[in-house]
Amino acid sequence: MPRSVLDESRIHPAVRERVATHHAELVQEVQAAIQQHAVVVVGMAQNPYPRKARKALEAAGVPYRYLSYGSYFSDWRRRNALKMWTGWPSFPMVFVKGTLVGGADDLARLIDSGELRRLLA
Repeated sequence: MPRSVLDESRIHPAVRERVATHHAELVQEVQAAIQQHAVVVVGMAQNPYPRKARKALEAAGVPYRYLSYGSYFSDWRRRNALKMWTGWPSFPMVFVKGTLVGGADDLARLIDSGELRRLLA
């Protein structure tokens, strides 16, 4: 099932560029990390789930790149650009070989099932 995204034709021409470039530098930074590293965890301070994801990867012996953007009290507007780009509603956002695999609990299931090793092979 494809996720619902507002069609470009439903965005007024006067604001299309603003929508398209909203914190684009942040999205580009994450895209660059995804291209350079097999596993990327995108998180934020004070949220225990990015830490949970990193600990699970460390316990499994899987190297990863961690990107952190603000806390509950800062950078939330910038983080919204990542949520809009991915469609994922929370942090962390875990990418494996360029594919969003979900958050900390989703990552734990991949590790426990052996699927993460298969994805990385």
